[in-house]
Amino acid sequence: MSETPYQRILLTGGTGNLGSSLRPHLTSLCEKLRVADRVDPGPARAGEEVRTVSLEDREGMLALLEGVDAVVHFGGVMKEDWELLLTGNVIGLQHLYEAARIHGVRRVVQASSNHATGFYPAGQVISPSDPPRPDCLYGATKVWGEALARLYYDRYGIESACLRIGSAFPEPRGRRMLPTWLSYGDLARLVRSCLLAPKVGYSVIYGVSDNRDVWWDNSVAANLGYQPEDSSEPFRAAIEAAHPPLAADDPDALYQGGRFVAVMDDSRSDRDCN
Repeated sequence: MSETPYQRILLTGGTGNLGSSLRPHLTSLCEKLRVADRVDPGPARAGEEVRTVSLEDREGMLALLEGVDAVVHFGGVMKEDWELLLTGNVIGLQHLYEAARIHGVRRVVQASSNHATGFYPAGQVISPSDPPRPDCLYGATKVWGEALARLYYDRYGIESACLRIGSAFPEPRGRRMLPTWLSYGDLARLVRSCLLAPKVGYSVIYGVSDNRDVWWDNSVAANLGYQPEDSSEPFRAAIEAAHPPLAADDPDALYQGGRFVAVMDDSRSDRDCN
């Protein structure tokens, strides 16, 4: 395979934590990386071009997808705010897929979330073939995103890899994240595998590192060539020393989605979903 298998890759959400971490890893896969966000992505780096556009802007999205071969979609909303989720994660995602159809884009790597299945019990091993069990409105919009990807694959042949990202941080932040942690390095390896695999069809994959405790059967990712190199295990001793054992009735101990299963009042509606 050539050094640049794609002419142009679009990265949405390019100013976010995960999008920013992916930027330097994508330029080697394309002649030009188009970095987009609703806020100014800043000056273009070597091998990049930048655009400022909102997902809910249908005409703007149509222009954004012109000349694109593949999309790495990390834009959208991570707040538990229905109005924002509706415009960013529901309407905006449909704009992206419709623009991809019009311009002949053949592959999308889409950031879904472990919160699409967060109501499963902690410790139960599930696979992408198990029914969704979203733990919050954010998780429900990610189920919609997976369903939309399925539709556009079956009807139009646009391949999609939907990544149910676990807890993606530089390091795990608590006991619940020991099984769900995804390092930034493994995130880049996962996205790269989905872009370089000869065929992904419609695939749902968990974004998780090589952690000791396993909640998710990730054989689909392995079949696409994903080999995680990091693990939460080196952080275990420090986390267990800093965080007392979880109470038996603590949502973080009961559910894979942890505290996000709880009904939120307005004062907590803007919290991030991780």
